[in-house]
Amino acid sequence: MAALFGSRVRRLRTAAGLTQPELGAMVHVVGTRITQIERASGAKPTFPLARALDVALEADDLLVDLWPYVYRESFPNWSRKFMEYSARAVAIRQYAAHVVPGLLQTEDYARAVLSLDALLDGEEQLEERVTARMGRQERLTAPDRPELWVILDEAVLRRPIGGDAVMRKQLARLLDAAAERHSTVQVLPFDQGGHEAMGGSLTILTLPDGSEVAYTEGADYGQLIEEPADVSRYKVIYDRLRAAALPPLMSLDMVRSTLEGNYRGANLPSRSERRRLAQEQLQQSGGGRLRGSGRRVPGRRPGS
Repeated sequence: MAALFGSRVRRLRTAAGLTQPELGAMVHVVGTRITQIERASGAKPTFPLARALDVALEADDLLVDLWPYVYRESFPNWSRKFMEYSARAVAIRQYAAHVVPGLLQTEDYARAVLSLDALLDGEEQLEERVTARMGRQERLTAPDRPELWVILDEAVLRRPIGGDAVMRKQLARLLDAAAERHSTVQVLPFDQGGHEAMGGSLTILTLPDGSEVAYTEGADYGQLIEEPADVSRYKVIYDRLRAAALPPLMSLDMVRSTLEGNYRGANLPSRSERRRLAQEQLQQSGGGRLRGSGRRVPGRRPGS
């Protein structure tokens, strides 16, 4: 893909009548950097550079669209293969033990999660990763979008990644996702105790031909499982998690409760506070008390 990207840059540059140094000056890099890109040697282009080249060469987003595929080449073979499977899957089933799955992350939450990588090489690489992750979410709005079933460990809801404001938006995103026709969200509560997938996340992908693959991931490892017998074992584990998790409607209640209780924020009162405020407003307007707290009888004064 890096070679394809480079050949497209060379063809566009030649058609525009630009030398490598001239194009480099337009995108604020030295001419030798353009040489490296065209020859697919040296470091791969960053997303900002790919976007700048696209604008300079009037490529109509061709280079921007190619960049995610170039970016994937920096991952191990098994990881790239999993991404390729994910891009074709007709159904995605995920269990997340620690963080919201990437397909449902908000941009701020994704940035907070990705910034925790101890091997992260600066702000530019962080933004590249955020851009790539957000780009993968486009599958959920495509005409051939997959069926998505996500089971979240309760810890995912309660771990305040990025701060309260980030978590409020992220939990609201989960509620929105659960309301979509092709998505289901469940929560596995703490009181279910231990289970077979506690070590990390688990994903089962169903491909267009009906075949399935599984993927497990921890803090510093990932494993793609393609052998049908092994995939079947992980499907059983996933089904057990789904059975132990709260039903979808109860799961959404837990998400809402966590949103209101843990990440309420200064401008969002609790349920009891909302009830008290509503009662005060009703009394001030002469409407009496809320049902269940006593009532005023119209036309009678206290003590009469």
